[in-house]
Amino acid sequence: MNPRFDIVALGEAMIEFNEARAADSRTWLQGFGGDTSNMAIAAARLGARVAYVTRVGNDAFGRRLVELWRDEGVATDGVVVDDDAPTGVYFVAHGPHGHEFSYLRAGSAASRMTPASLSQDVLRATRVLHLSAISQAIASSACDACFAAIDVARDGGARIAYDTNLRLKLWPLRRAKAVILETLRIVDWALPGYDDATHLFDDDDPMRIVDACHGHGCGVVVLKLGRDGCLVSDGATRLRIDGVRVQSVDATGAGDCFDGAFAARMVAGDDPFAAARYANVAAALATTGYGAVAPLPRAADVERFVAA
Repeated sequence: MNPRFDIVALGEAMIEFNEARAADSRTWLQGFGGDTSNMAIAAARLGARVAYVTRVGNDAFGRRLVELWRDEGVATDGVVVDDDAPTGVYFVAHGPHGHEFSYLRAGSAASRMTPASLSQDVLRATRVLHLSAISQAIASSACDACFAAIDVARDGGARIAYDTNLRLKLWPLRRAKAVILETLRIVDWALPGYDDATHLFDDDDPMRIVDACHGHGCGVVVLKLGRDGCLVSDGATRLRIDGVRVQSVDATGAGDCFDGAFAARMVAGDDPFAAARYANVAAALATTGYGAVAPLPRAADVERFVAA
């Protein structure tokens, strides 16, 4: 059987307003966000066959998101339009301590996902299912939907990729730990960020964090270290990959880009180490423009940078 999709991502997409400052003014650039949506678009730009599973409001923002996915080549077979709930919105401000997020997402259409609302045909037709802890944190019903999606996709033969993206504004640490650590037991590829992982495992040592992920059952672990690169392990071999230096202006969505690039290269046949090297470059390039989606690179951009 040849699956229709290389990657299916599940989660919440949102409309983004990103602050851009000039010498004497401040404007807000309208874009698109949501970690798993960013991941899906990144993977599609890099050559993978991708679909997205979510709910959006029957509003202008929801229609813009559906149009975005179609323009980017991301299939919308798994997108449900909700007549009774809005599409979420968030704002990104930039200050001396990095970026600050403000969300208008309570009661969003995506938070109303349930196991019954999922497109099982889409979930069974993929080689990889990608989701994140944010997908689980937005509502209890969405959390249930994530576990149901894992079961359906795995029954169809898919690998499960999981980003432990921790947002403590969405749920308390104790509950987040319980859900995330349980999820790690049933996924194939763990893609934690370092800052999140220090909270989840009460440890700041990258090697021990990778050990902890393997201890929970993950066969492949990629610990993302931001500008310092990543630490990759397949259980037998462990490799530290240095960061890539670029003229970075906005790191919004860089980790999501890494996830998309990593999954795209894994389904293309790379081993985890080659996939992570490629993803390192793609994620770095994603920081050279403003917003979560606009600067996501295409395969030619990555190849050009590597060849330079």
